[in-house]
Amino acid sequence: MSRTEVKTVLAEGKVGEKILVKGWVKAFRSRRFIQINDGSTINNLQAVIDFEKYEEEEITRISTAAAIAVEGTIVESKGSGQAIELEVESFTILGDADSEEVSKTVMQPKKHNLEFLREQAHLRFRTNLFGAVFRIRHATSYAIHKYFNDRGYYYIHTPIITGSDAEGAGEMFRVSNLDAKNPPLNDEGEVDFSQDFFGKETNLTVSGQLEAELAAMALGKVYTFGPTFRAENSNTARHLAEFWMIEPEVAFNDLNDNMDLAEDFLKYICSYVMEHNADDLNFLNEREKKEDSQKPTAERNELCLVDRLKFVVENGFERITYTEAIDILRNSKPFKKKKFKFPVEWGTDLQSEHERFLVEKHFKKPVIITDYPASFKAFYMRLNEDEKTVGAMDILFPGIGEIVGGSQREERYDILKKKIAEFNIPEEELDWYLDTRKFGTAPHAGFGLGFERMVMFVTGMTNIRDVIPFPRTPGKAEF
Repeated sequence: MSRTEVKTVLAEGKVGEKILVKGWVKAFRSRRFIQINDGSTINNLQAVIDFEKYEEEEITRISTAAAIAVEGTIVESKGSGQAIELEVESFTILGDADSEEVSKTVMQPKKHNLEFLREQAHLRFRTNLFGAVFRIRHATSYAIHKYFNDRGYYYIHTPIITGSDAEGAGEMFRVSNLDAKNPPLNDEGEVDFSQDFFGKETNLTVSGQLEAELAAMALGKVYTFGPTFRAENSNTARHLAEFWMIEPEVAFNDLNDNMDLAEDFLKYICSYVMEHNADDLNFLNEREKKEDSQKPTAERNELCLVDRLKFVVENGFERITYTEAIDILRNSKPFKKKKFKFPVEWGTDLQSEHERFLVEKHFKKPVIITDYPASFKAFYMRLNEDEKTVGAMDILFPGIGEIVGGSQREERYDILKKKIAEFNIPEEELDWYLDTRKFGTAPHAGFGLGFERMVMFVTGMTNIRDVIPFPRTPGKAEF
């Protein structure tokens, strides 16, 4: 008999049907009721066993976390909580689980704090919480690919190893096979990278954007979806050293087109998760409500998880300039009462507290801020006519602040060359990038979406380490 997944049994199982299921024991109650889960759904299948038909040694092997195969007949459930259950006719323990060992792990059926779960990241997939999170992570990833594929975009694999710093921040991981203890030195006493594997200094990429632009200027509409790396010594709940980025680039798009694309894209992702992951979403929604009920009123979410997704899907995004945002903030009650921790002045970057005020208090809808000062934005962003601001855009969401950053790219050769010099980037490192402005240059635009930041939003998780299977942070590279 072929195996049937638990999700299929619960959705399509018919009374009287004989089936085989395989999974892990989530609980075994009263030596009679086995809760089985195989990862296909957050919901368990209840199997009912007549323990008197089996040897005691066989029954004691049915323990939490054990892998089990069960054959039986679907019957109407006599208890509450499920419409159907499986009447066991035979079972096989595929893998035992020692109860004493299980009690030391996150698989013990009780609530665990998230830090303990992170310490056992190799086992946390087995919990209801992380089963839900990673099923939604998969759905979010699939939705992204489906969105772009259905709209004629081409998926471009950009290099993980690069010789350029796309963001100009310098916080990169070096890639080298030189002898760490005795590297070759040049005449100036510096490491001679000409003898390295690639004949030059190389690093792990912080972005695939620059390479994606090259493809967009021939294929029209492209996107990247790959790993990126930042050697930023940060231990906040919003930073990882290794994370994934989605970066579409579109030829002939201007800043307005870019905003339209990003808004439609984000609404699609939220709608997809709401439609295809209702059970997992409802579980996370109820979990958040319970946690909020134990917090002081000021720390609770104003909207529950499901309502935050609806908030994005059902509202048009407000569009304002950076200058308008500064004016709104400076005229706000929190500013006048000195409740903002960070300054609000033209020429300074907005902080999370400012962004959340604009979204959650002032406009009560997602917000797109455009035309930031050139002084703190990347070299590749198009310089506006005022020569003080650039055609940048940031999209702000409730509870999370900035979720997307993008811009119209600087397509003018002379201005781009000047900006590269102003950012102290050696021109020879980006001669290939400048080349695209020599041969049929054209307006184009794109943006970056941090994948884990998006998964945080659609799952309601508040720490980015809890939405990636094996987080990489300063001092942490286990598993």
